[in-house]
Amino acid sequence: MSTSEPNGLLVLEDVSRTYRVPGGDPTVQVHALRNVSLRIDAGEFVAIMGASGSGKSTLMNVLGCLDRPSGGRYWIDGTDVSSLNKAALAAVRNQTLGFVFQSFHLLARTSAVENVELPLIYGGVPARERRARATEALRRVGLGDRLDHHPNQMSGGQQQRVAIARAIVSNPRVILADEPTGNLDTTTSLGVMALLQELGRTGITVVLVTHEPDIAEYAGRVLIMRDGMVRSDLRQTQKLAEAPAPE
Repeated sequence: MSTSEPNGLLVLEDVSRTYRVPGGDPTVQVHALRNVSLRIDAGEFVAIMGASGSGKSTLMNVLGCLDRPSGGRYWIDGTDVSSLNKAALAAVRNQTLGFVFQSFHLLARTSAVENVELPLIYGGVPARERRARATEALRRVGLGDRLDHHPNQMSGGQQQRVAIARAIVSNPRVILADEPTGNLDTTTSLGVMALLQELGRTGITVVLVTHEPDIAEYAGRVLIMRDGMVRSDLRQTQKLAEAPAPE
């Protein structure tokens, strides 16, 4: 892959990530990623699959600027982020990337709208604008009538939608979703996938880690990781997720 002028929204060139086991032999390294080269274009919906230890979570962490490559280079929209300092990486995460996790990571004693406001607080957005944008994000995910509800007053599916609203409130270019349906039943999972597909149709790039083949069917491209490498990279006809009736 020639990356002197990298094309693509997310571009990795020969990215590796090695670790030393704490307390172990200092000469022994764990190779979590091995010379991964990958391009993801704007608007793609990509699923990353692989067994435990395959490197899929490490790849997601590198894509999300939560972990640095040990070698190789990584560009986001033409900017080499491989060697940015912590402050610059935090700015990239806040302005470009939105995160959704298997565990919703909502603040238990905080309302839905206040949970969604959090990234905007870190971004220094004024209070009135924060509230307006958080309210709109919750309406966008079908929770305009749950603004003041706390997590313990909502179902798992509703909590995950709050988490998705929090991910999109900063108008990111990319959503990185790590097992977003892992704690949900089949019907609720379908609703989450329908929402992610809807966001994808607006031009947001979606990168999803999953161990469930039926969930990967809703992506337009599937990467299979094994031994820290991308062993398969296939495009497919994206299965349409039809959202269930609102909860």
